[in-house]
Amino acid sequence: MADLIPVNIVIADRTYRLKLASEDEELVRKTTKIINDKIIEFKTNFAGKDMQDYVSMVLLWFATEQNKTGGAQLVQQHQIQEALQAMENQIDKTVSPML
Repeated sequence: MADLIPVNIVIADRTYRLKLASEDEELVRKTTKIINDKIIEFKTNFAGKDMQDYVSMVLLWFATEQNKTGGAQLVQQHQIQEALQAMENQIDKTVSPML
């Protein structure tokens, strides 16, 4: 197991102490910045009762973005599989008479 380093992350004015693999620290910090920027954006553009409302909005936005990306990857994988199958069929047609 990789050595874990302690990292303090602030989300929505609350500090969280995490232990992360050093190679994950940059990604976690970038993600934290995106989350906090989105909280500010939602606070500016929408009415909410408290910070939990804004955190919930960001969570919904983030999950939706992840699903969009995942869906696009599935479509792309399917297209790649179809293209590879077509190439394999073409190779089989070409090689078959030689056998």
